[in-house]
Amino acid sequence: MTDLSDLPPLWSARRALALRPVLPLLAALTLWLYAVRHTDVSGLDDYGLVTALHPSFWAGLAVLTAGFWSTVRDRRRPGGWPAAYVLGLLVMERATQAVLYPTPLYAWAWKHDGVIDHLLTAGGLQSADRIGDMAVYDQWPGFFAAQAALVRLLGVDSAAMYMAWWPLASSLMLLFPLLLVYRTFTEDRRLIWTAVWLFQVANWVGQDYFSPQSVAFALHLGVLAVVLRRYGRSGEGGGGGGGRRGQAIWTAVLTVLVTAIVISHQLTPAMLVVSLLALVLLRRHRDWVPVVTTVVIFLAWCLTAALPFLSAAMPDMIRAVGDVGGNVETGYGATPTGAGAIATSWAARLLSGSVLLLAAAGLWWQPVLRYRAMPLLVVTAAPLPMFVASSYGSEMIFRVLMFMLPGVAFFAAAALLPKVRTLAATEAAAEARAHRKAESPARRGTGTRFRTGFGIRVRGPLPVLLAGTLAFVPSYSGKDRVNYFPPQEVALVGQLFDEAPEGSLVVAANRNYPLAYASYGSIDHYWFLEDDRSHVDEIVRDPAGTLATDMAGVDRPSRAYFLFTQGQLANSEMNGQLTGVQLNSVLESVATSPRFRLVAENGAGAVYELRQAEEADGVERTEGTERTERTEGTEGTERAGGEGGGER
Repeated sequence: MTDLSDLPPLWSARRALALRPVLPLLAALTLWLYAVRHTDVSGLDDYGLVTALHPSFWAGLAVLTAGFWSTVRDRRRPGGWPAAYVLGLLVMERATQAVLYPTPLYAWAWKHDGVIDHLLTAGGLQSADRIGDMAVYDQWPGFFAAQAALVRLLGVDSAAMYMAWWPLASSLMLLFPLLLVYRTFTEDRRLIWTAVWLFQVANWVGQDYFSPQSVAFALHLGVLAVVLRRYGRSGEGGGGGGGRRGQAIWTAVLTVLVTAIVISHQLTPAMLVVSLLALVLLRRHRDWVPVVTTVVIFLAWCLTAALPFLSAAMPDMIRAVGDVGGNVETGYGATPTGAGAIATSWAARLLSGSVLLLAAAGLWWQPVLRYRAMPLLVVTAAPLPMFVASSYGSEMIFRVLMFMLPGVAFFAAAALLPKVRTLAATEAAAEARAHRKAESPARRGTGTRFRTGFGIRVRGPLPVLLAGTLAFVPSYSGKDRVNYFPPQEVALVGQLFDEAPEGSLVVAANRNYPLAYASYGSIDHYWFLEDDRSHVDEIVRDPAGTLATDMAGVDRPSRAYFLFTQGQLANSEMNGQLTGVQLNSVLESVATSPRFRLVAENGAGAVYELRQAEEADGVERTEGTERTERTEGTEGTERAGGEGGGER
């Protein structure tokens, strides 16, 4: 008989402890799956996805956050569990919209799809002699050329087949360079993964959509990781280059990354130059090679391929320098209107403000970081002067926030931990001993409280982390009524561009509709809400007459079309352009005018074609004859009825 007493137990306490973190993660993902199966997005209101989500989504997000915090603080847990929770967070944050919505979000993503389609069908982008609305894409084509190659490689019809999943993909791209940057200054996995978590929940701006910016930002972080680890003086011995040969290899890697950034995006190279210059000038960097390499490649592109666009835009760029107020203010049509839009705007502001305050508290509470992570602090503050340089289409404040966020999240995470460790173990231990001697017994502390440098006591970091995680949803998805285009709207706009002859003109209230740039090389666009406010007022007073005048001059076989969609209506209402009543009156005026005829219509909008002058005159004469006949017939009937009544 075999003696089984010496065999190890099938289930040990150690094994149970090791598998315990999986339970909250599985519970959270189960709740998420249940939520997406029971969420209806067919009737979004002004709160976007916030009010549409099934309550189990919020419960799952809370369970996930609690499980992450419990796991990341426990040094006995394997290092892979925090990574698993971060991946779960990305699925719940960035994949929810891709699962719920049958069509991709964001008019800008559809715009970029139009550029790629033009590149595939025309065999190239527009030449430099056509400086216009799309020149910024024509002269920074790196992202679009890569996506065109990817479309060919995958064998799909267009980038629209996968761009709904791009926010998840671009967020995953950020993980590796982000971890490299953080590991340059600490091996404390609590600090690293808490910083990664905070970065993801505070990155609400939406720059992760299908765009050159999303890839350029990941490459930007990659360059910073190479510079800080292989060139920089991190104060932690961040790693050498392995002699001249190693230095040459890393310079080649740097050149490839910088070139990819420069040919794909306009602002990211400037942000990178500012960050690298700050490191050198503040003596937190030993080597001039990275900054010189970046400047040379950037200037070479600006003075050659991008010169036509920059020459045309230079006067406006020069006027914007120093105008800080004008660079951060928003113009007409960019003011949140309505309870939902205002609540979403404030949620985003409070989320960003809270993370910035936490970062300040972390620097105060963890003084070792002010010295050991000073290069990261320099890189974090470097984008701030860009407020002086440009407005970047009223988006500079959002771009500066995004480029500051990696460092801000790192220092904010330090505020949530009782004590952090840097790479210099001996010096850190000595500083910790000196710090413990100086601190009071009440502060020395405990794992259930933390205190910021401003004397504020909080019962625990978990409520702070949970509040930030939940606030991400309204900040990121609160405007989905504007950003989501149902299949009917996509079909309507697609029908218009399929049937519109070359050289036609499409007039709409604003750009917020799918496929807005389909066939942009052969079809012109006019968005009347982007015109002077005085002209917009003229359109409101006499919609059909003013629009007919604006649309005149398009000769056959080309045509002029008026396009009205629910996406335009939502954008106008929620961003304070025109009210729904005003826009509907514009549509009604066009619909009843003899100058226009209905081309296509469904539940998401309508398309009207401007009649040629002779057509409109003929329709008016026909309608006038019909009205006369109807009037005469009615009068004759009334007379006959009156006579008959008299006889009776």
